[in-house]
Formats: sequence, C-alpha cells, structure tokens
Amino acid sequence: MNIAQIATTRRTCKAFDPQRKIPDAVMADLRTVLRFAPASVNVQPWHFVVAASDESKAKIAATLAGNYAYNAPKVARCSHAVVFCAKTDLDEAHLAALLAQEEADGRFPTPEGKALQNNARHFYVKSHQDKQDLDTWVDRQIYIALGNLLLAAGALGVDACPMEGIDTEAIDAALDLRVRGLRSVVIVALGYSAEDDFNARLPKSRLPEVSLFSDI
Repeated sequence: MNIAQIATTRRTCKAFDPQRKIPDAVMADLRTVLRFAPASVNVQPWHFVVAASDESKAKIAATLAGNYAYNAPKVARCSHAVVFCAKTDLDEAHLAALLAQEEADGRFPTPEGKALQNNARHFYVKSHQDKQDLDTWVDRQIYIALGNLLLAAGALGVDACPMEGIDTEAIDAALDLRVRGLRSVVIVALGYSAEDDFNARLPKSRLPEVSLFSDI
C-alpha cells in the first residue's frame, strides 16, 4: 500500500472492539514513530502517557464526563489510549538534556555545530517566551507527532480516534501531570473497529483538490 492509499483509506474510528488488542510488536512500532516525530529545532516538548490496562483506561475515561461523555466509551473500549502531553516549561534542564543526547548520538562533528544548535534552540524558546505564546508553539509540535501517529497507525492496519473533546484539567488531575511539569493536549484511542462503528461504512469526504491547491 502506498502513502496516498493509506491517506485515503484511514479513518477516525468511532467504536472499538474491546476484545481485540494491538500486538506488542505493532505497538512498539507506533511508540518508535512517536519518539522520532520531527519538531522545530528538535525541541521534543512532549511526553506520551500510554494506557493499556482496563484500570488505566477507566481512569482516563472517568474524566470524560458532561459535554465530553461521548468520548468515554472510545477510551474504555480501545486497545491503547495515548495521552499527548506538553511540557509546561522548556527549562534549562530540558534544553541541556536535548543537547547532551544529540552529542551522544553523534550529531556534532565540530564544537561549532554544537554551539550553533544550542544557540538556535535557545533563540526560538526565548522568542516564544517573550511573545508569551510558548504553549501555542509547543502545541504545534505536539500536533506534528499526532499526525505522524495517525498515518503510521493507518499503515499498520490499526484504527485510531484523535480526541480534542476532553477535559484537560480533569485529565491533568487524574494523572498527576502538573506535578510532573506536564499538561494534557489531546488523546488518541488506538485499536480495531467494532461492528457498531458507523464511520466504517461511510465514505471519506474532503474538499476537491482544485479548491485546496494553487500552483504558481
């Protein structure tokens, strides 16, 4: 299957089969995709909380009440739920850890290369701190990882449902995220479609190419 076929056949799963679990090897591949997602200046401002047990999924599902109750069964019934978290602060400890890892991985053939990367990353972080839009910039990186996961899941035959309809404050409290310097952004339920997944029987719908592209 080529990349265009994956993009045109993957869909958002609306109901998961609770009896079907993602094999460990497939889940390992999806975790690798998340770990290696691209980010601006390789800032990697994320953390992924993966819930696989019934108990852990129930804890997350319990936060989805009121206006978000429609999403609770998706989390409860899926194979794995992934909470995409953002770091609340890109502090010196995080930036130093990134630089040390890049050096250990052989990213800097010269001291000048190391200094250039360090300076560039600090510039962008400080720039967004000064503009007071650091969370917005970080969230954009989170959504790059989200897109990678959705496409990878489709390639591996795994159904997915990204959910912004969540109570982030309730999730943060339930998972003790804030004390870890994290905040929840979006959840992705992963697994396999059930018979009552109405979206599996519907065609995909997108605006025509002519309205989306301008060739210059």
